[in-house]
Amino acid sequence: MSIKHTFKANVNWTVNQGESTQNPRAFSRNHEVLIDNKATSLHVSAAKPFRGDDTLYNPEDLLLSALISCHMMSYLYVCAQNNIEVLSYTDNAEGDLEVNASGSGSFKTVRLKPVVTIKDVNQKELALSLHKEANSLCFIANSCNFPITHDALVLVK
Repeated sequence: MSIKHTFKANVNWTVNQGESTQNPRAFSRNHEVLIDNKATSLHVSAAKPFRGDDTLYNPEDLLLSALISCHMMSYLYVCAQNNIEVLSYTDNAEGDLEVNASGSGSFKTVRLKPVVTIKDVNQKELALSLHKEANSLCFIANSCNFPITHDALVLVK
């Protein structure tokens, strides 16, 4: 049995004041994303290589952040199921996007690099192995069509 959940988001974009509408390529890539029941909107643009504002989030940033956040939450869940006390968790992930001559493109791989600190040295190997289970539970990873690898490190404090 499966349970369906619906998530909603809204995007708002308008021509900026003073922007030329004569050149169709001169449009602003900046826009605002609003998520239902969230107090703060996200100010988003295209990535800098695609004429965006590099001070704002871009869709590629948001995809990568969704992956690392979902993996972390799935990992903390499986650690709790296995009575592993996690003291800290960080990740410095990287994703490779390839753009074709046609302008289309896709992520080809994402490398998660979680560094987890746990309390019990006897659980170190189990804690390391649980990244695979976390990946199989991660909603976002299960929605991607590219490989997601894990170069995980487990420390004990």
